[in-house]
Amino acid sequence: MTDEWADYAYLSRTAFGYAGSQILYSAVRLGLPDALADGPLPVEKLAGAVGADPAALRRLARALVVLGVLRETAPGQLALAELGRPLCAGHPRSMRSSVLLFGDPAVWSAWGALSDSVLTGEPAFDRVHGRPLFDHLAGDAGLSRIFNTAMREGTGHLAAEVPRAVGCGGARVVVDVGGGDGTLLAAVLAAVPGARGVLYDTAEGGAGAAETFRRAGVADRCAVEAGDFFARVPGGDLLLLKGILHDWDDRRCATLLRRCREAIDPGGRLLVVEPVLPGRLDAPDAAGAVMSDIAMLVYTGGRERDRAGFEELLAGAGFALEGVSAPLGGTAIRVLSAAPV
Repeated sequence: MTDEWADYAYLSRTAFGYAGSQILYSAVRLGLPDALADGPLPVEKLAGAVGADPAALRRLARALVVLGVLRETAPGQLALAELGRPLCAGHPRSMRSSVLLFGDPAVWSAWGALSDSVLTGEPAFDRVHGRPLFDHLAGDAGLSRIFNTAMREGTGHLAAEVPRAVGCGGARVVVDVGGGDGTLLAAVLAAVPGARGVLYDTAEGGAGAAETFRRAGVADRCAVEAGDFFARVPGGDLLLLKGILHDWDDRRCATLLRRCREAIDPGGRLLVVEPVLPGRLDAPDAAGAVMSDIAMLVYTGGRERDRAGFEELLAGAGFALEGVSAPLGGTAIRVLSAAPV
């Protein structure tokens, strides 16, 4: 293929990229990966198991084979490929809920208004649905559960790396601000056996935390508090903010960081776990941070930041950036360690 046609093919695949997203979403929504988790099935039997039209399911299955999610072990017989196993609910590295979240009509439709966000600087989600993302989640219990589980999936892939990346030994009270179901806090407490933890989030956000702590064996060292982190943050000597600052504009981030500065014990540390935009767009992890930055524009009006942006934001709230870890798990996500000044 000539370079000209290779460029055409690449642009065509990119323009049609939403098709792959919806193929995965449909497969997970129908339950195909879980139905095939124990072994191959003929298309007709698989269709019966998930309540689908056999002819239409055969067409979807062909696409999933092309994407590498399924295998055709014999004519008309389908098996789950290794690539598709993380789409199962019980997989230790499951991303089932993440696929359901990104493919959900409420989330997917917001991307159709990306150009409006670029014109106005306002989040596309608000324009499409008439209310901010987190307000929408508060009014949709089903989507809220998917969102919280998807956040747990993403955090679970990296949680154990956070204490290894920066060292959390010596911490006495660890406060996970906006910590969701407590996956990160549980990992930190496992690494610091002498510490106590506080999970601080909205009632909806922290709903699954008690069960997470029970499974991790740290329930006797944890408390769950509900509240608004823009108004107050519980006190501690190690504060965690994972995937929080990129949800908000600089003004709201400044408010949150001031609450953290008010709450942190003397000599304490703030750990910010976020994608960090690299200095060069040809850096190995640039794509992840840049695409996440566009997602924040669509979903919340937030943004990803480079190191200088974090330094400025932290300094404005009375923190000094001490260091930035290497990427976690080969992603653009890093741990930024800051101390009060």
